[in-house]
Amino acid sequence: MRPKTTPLARNNTHRLILTRYSEDGDGVLARLGLPQSQFDHLLQLEAATNDRVSGEANLLPGITVHELVFGVPNYHIINAAFAYTRPGGNRFSSGYRGAWYAGFVRKTAQAEVAYHYALGLRETDWKEEETVSYRDYLADFRAEFHDLRDTHGFEDCLDPASYRASQRLAADLLNKGSAGIVYPSVRHRSGTCIACFRPALVGTVRQGEKITLTFQNPSRPPKVRVS
Repeated sequence: MRPKTTPLARNNTHRLILTRYSEDGDGVLARLGLPQSQFDHLLQLEAATNDRVSGEANLLPGITVHELVFGVPNYHIINAAFAYTRPGGNRFSSGYRGAWYAGFVRKTAQAEVAYHYALGLRETDWKEEETVSYRDYLADFRAEFHDLRDTHGFEDCLDPASYRASQRLAADLLNKGSAGIVYPSVRHRSGTCIACFRPALVGTVRQGEKITLTFQNPSRPPKVRVS
């Protein structure tokens, strides 16, 4: 059984990316203050282990260079979403191929990243105040997506604690040519998220605001500053 499909025309979806990975981020190497010759050598070393660069060279098992995008604004940001994966994957993507995840509104995107960042703090038993900054990337979508909103039979795909069922569904839909999945946010009540499977469908990506989250306690919601 597969979920229904819905034609989607949605502008200004929100994807929050850590500023150190965004186009305007300094990056770890830039903050070292090295002479240019040493910095260039380190950049070459970094590129050799950079999944996005590997993907653009057609060296990744989960996605081919023919699916990635080039020559459009922020194409590196788009490609990185599909090249980088979290160990074990995310809700609708495996450890071999990523997806473009976004919230229909910024508060949904904030809730999603805050949950995962706080989870990491709890897992490492972090006791200090922690501040982290994200860049909001907006994107538009015009395609037909599989839709888990107001649909019965796929409740296990929205399990807050497990990605097993959702990853099985995503793998099946991806193999059948699906554009992606629209689904209720698990972390933001009444929020809606999108997981787009195809780089070419992530439209008109542009930078939005900078979002700073301050966690005084990883078990409580962070303070949010928008600039």
